[in-house]
Amino acid sequence: MKIFIAGGTGFVGGHLTTELLKRGHNLLLLSHGDKKPESGAINFINGDINEPSSYSAALKGCDAVINLVGIIREFPAKGITFERLHVEATANLVTATQHAGVLRYLQMSALGTRLDAVSQYHRTKWRAEEIVRGCGLAWTIFRPSLIFGPRDSFVNMLAENLRISPVMPLMGDGNYRLQPVHASDVSICFADALERVETTGRIYEVCGSDRMTYIELLNAISEAMGRSRPWKPSLPLSIMKPFINAMQGFSAFPITSDQLQMLLEENICDGTWRDTFQFEPVRFMDGIREYLSK
Repeated sequence: MKIFIAGGTGFVGGHLTTELLKRGHNLLLLSHGDKKPESGAINFINGDINEPSSYSAALKGCDAVINLVGIIREFPAKGITFERLHVEATANLVTATQHAGVLRYLQMSALGTRLDAVSQYHRTKWRAEEIVRGCGLAWTIFRPSLIFGPRDSFVNMLAENLRISPVMPLMGDGNYRLQPVHASDVSICFADALERVETTGRIYEVCGSDRMTYIELLNAISEAMGRSRPWKPSLPLSIMKPFINAMQGFSAFPITSDQLQMLLEENICDGTWRDTFQFEPVRFMDGIREYLSK
């Protein structure tokens, strides 16, 4: 297949391009920078997802389009907002896909996405999904949980903090649960969906096999690094919520109110995605050891 990928040069995109190349596909990757092709099977299209004229010609003749574009944090002064990169970007790419006559379309959303979500992140992901669900294309939507793997942001950020200090404060009691999934497993699901007609018109919540509390996740990261478990003092939410709200405007501050809300809501799923994609996901400890122990 000839596949156009928006967001293909990012963290998950790197894993997905590797998986698709193994299967013999030819890839067109939308890129903001000047990049030379890595191989004869990859070509880079210099453009902006919100400027369809910069890539619409490249869509013609493609067999499928994949949208991986998304952000976890806004920087409005730089034009980096959930509205622009979740909702507007999806609308622009879907319209360009329709005009190019491409029928197959895959979208990466997020676990927890829903109409009545508290976080702006999840609400804009939901609106993006609505665009996809109503577009008339042969679509598939994936809602992965927290994604980990080499070059991830969350696990590596926690590991870096542990290298600096043996203290890891908790927001509240730390018993909220997560079910991280490896980026390579998410990529396998995307690649398999292109080959399986029964995935058309379906939404899949994708999570790993290890369900753990935030406390247990911190302990696992410490163990993978060969370090002692950190001291984890609990910080009252009644104090932390207004403090984070006041500080989140500073880019160096590590967490936003949206991110705290999503953490407290938990990030778990029932694993029914494996009824369709029948493979064993990477265990969390096995996965993080491959990059944190180095």
